[in-house]
Amino acid sequence: MTTETATRQRRGLPGPPPAGVVIDLDDTLYPHVSYLDGAAAAVGEAAAASGLNAAAITTALRTQLHAGSDRGGTIDRALTSCGIPREAVAAVLPRLLAAFVAYQPTVLPLYPGTREALVALRGRYPLVCLTDGSPVLQRAKLAAAGLTEAFDAIVITDELGGRPSRKPHPSGLRHAAELIGCPVEELVVVGDRPGKDVAIAVAAGARSIRVTTGEYADAPDSPTATAVADSFATAAELLLSSPSG
Repeated sequence: MTTETATRQRRGLPGPPPAGVVIDLDDTLYPHVSYLDGAAAAVGEAAAASGLNAAAITTALRTQLHAGSDRGGTIDRALTSCGIPREAVAAVLPRLLAAFVAYQPTVLPLYPGTREALVALRGRYPLVCLTDGSPVLQRAKLAAAGLTEAFDAIVITDELGGRPSRKPHPSGLRHAAELIGCPVEELVVVGDRPGKDVAIAVAAGARSIRVTTGEYADAPDSPTATAVADSFATAAELLLSSPSG
């Protein structure tokens, strides 16, 4: 964490109390790697059905996903790293991709203090979960984490217009503001990704708290968040310490 980032964390959240809080899901409330590891195991099981080494492929795919989950071709690289010829990769890839896409977790662990922080925040502010991805999968993640009823509203950007509506496109944040009946600039966005969660807040003139957890914990702080917290629980403390409106 840079000196400037640490200073903004100590100072807290400037400005008046928000009219509502919009919260990201993956790597903000729970470690996304727990979902990725489960998906890799599902791919390994599908690989075994094709006569391949499930354990080796699961391990190789986890390694690829941990190196960057947004990169394309992770399954291809995992298979190649296991010594599988390219022609064999092409033959099994559709089945393995289908297994990855179809995987839905049954249990996901929250970051420490997350559940308590959500309860405390909801006692003071309207809460909206704003997340990207397949609506079926993101709702399954919320259920697996026990968060389906933790918010006043849930906005899955893909339901608003497919992939083009994903953060930092402002449509999701504007819809969140409409659902709780407040101006979008009076929201505070809490999330782990500067290029998505902070960027969507900046685009809408809202404030943001970046949490330095998960895959993007060491990403450059650009655009600059209003405040920085080392966890969602700490972000909640910043919000709860704001003067009452």
